Formats: sequence, structure tokens, C-alpha cells
Amino acid sequence: MSEKNSTVLKAAELLQLFLSHPSLTLPQVVKLTSQPKTSVHRMLSSLEETGFVRRTADHTYELGFVFLQFGHAVAERLDIRKIALPIMQRLRQEVGEAVNLIVRDGNEAIYVEKVDTTEPVRVFTAIGRRAPLYGGACPRVLLAYMPETERETYFKNVKLEQIANNTITDLKKLREVIAQTREAGYTISHSELYNYTSAVGAPIFNHSGSIVAGLSIVGPENRYGEENLPFYIEKTVTAAQEISERLGWQSAGKGEKA
Repeated sequence: MSEKNSTVLKAAELLQLFLSHPSLTLPQVVKLTSQPKTSVHRMLSSLEETGFVRRTADHTYELGFVFLQFGHAVAERLDIRKIALPIMQRLRQEVGEAVNLIVRDGNEAIYVEKVDTTEPVRVFTAIGRRAPLYGGACPRVLLAYMPETERETYFKNVKLEQIANNTITDLKKLREVIAQTREAGYTISHSELYNYTSAVGAPIFNHSGSIVAGLSIVGPENRYGEENLPFYIEKTVTAAQEISERLGWQSAGKGEKA
């Protein structure tokens, strides 16, 4: 085990103590972890610096307020799934295509909910599947509405790799598509994650106008021609807006926080 991994595991072990002990003194933490006092003190100091623990006036330690933010973020994701599912089911009935809900996890999108199509020819997507933010309609909508400074950092560090026939691997082109997405309020992809598949993606915003998820429909490319796309786009965008509104988003402020 590397030294870094060992440090992370020790820090996690230390933090878990506070799940059963609301507050602890330094000697108590030393006793419970069986670690040297200097190591424990150093770790607590680092955790205090990052906000994971806080030291009270009586020199005891307790979990920091940063965990409220993490807890809110997790709860919000769970709330989105609960709110989105009936709307996703209705969208599937309206368009006949599979419907996916994704959220951002670092530099990737993760699929957290899905409703399968009843069509015999379909695109299979598993809950828990990950995809790069630049690849495909639904992941890319998260990238499009990411705060600009974060998006620029992403652009500087990302390696655009070919995943399918039409994966965008040119940064200039990606920037252009991102700008078009923000202007239109949705994005379309053809053979970007899987060959011969297409998708329409739209953003989901929370009460503050921040992007929190993406909604998409996906299916075989031959069903996403010009005769069907306007209908698909309208229904996907409307469903995403409805989920956003149930999260407290006001449509007049669409995208302003991004």
C-alpha cells in the first residue's frame, strides 16, 4: 500500500470515529486509533485546515460544517432521482425512446437513473455507467453549463479520446458545440459514445440556477432523423424544465448561473 493511500485510509478511519462520538479530545482520538500522538495531531490539523473537522473552544474536535455541504449534495442527487423518475417514465411513453438521468462526478458523468424503451431495437445503458463529459449529448450538457472557470480548467487538462466514430476530439470544435448548446438549451449527438446511436440531452437546474443533472433520450441513429428530431427535442427540453422547476428553478433565470 502506498504512503498516500495509507494516509487517506487513516484519515477515513479517524473521521468515522465521529459517527459514534459527537466530539473527541486529542488523547481520546489517540486511544481509539492506536496511532502515535504526533501522527494523530498532524492529521487532525490537516483535517481542520480543510474543514473536515473543527476544534471547539474547549479543545475538543468534532465534524466540520463542510459535511453539511456534502450531505446536501448527496441528498439533492437522491431527490433528483425521486422527482425525475415519473417525468422520465412519461417522456418514455411520449417519445418511445430510452431515457437517462446523469449527474457529474468530477470529470465524468455518471448515470443514476434510467427508463428503458419498449422498442425491440434499443441502446442499453446501465445505472452506474460512466462517460467523459465531452462525449455524447447528456454528458456534454453538464459540461456546457458548468461554471466557466471550471470548464476552462477542464479544457486545459482533458485529453479528448476517440470513443466512437463521431466523438469530438478537437478542442476548437468542442468549444463551438458547447456554445451552440448554451444558446439552444439542448444538445444532440450521433455516434459519439456508441456507433449508430443518437441522443438528445437537456440540462436540469436547481433552485439557484446551477446545473445539477442532465436528462437525455437515446436510441438507434436511424430513428433520429430530421422528421423526428424537433419532436424529440421539444419533449426532452420540456421534461428537463419540469424537473428543474420541481427543484425550485425559475425558468426566467435559465442558465444565468452557469
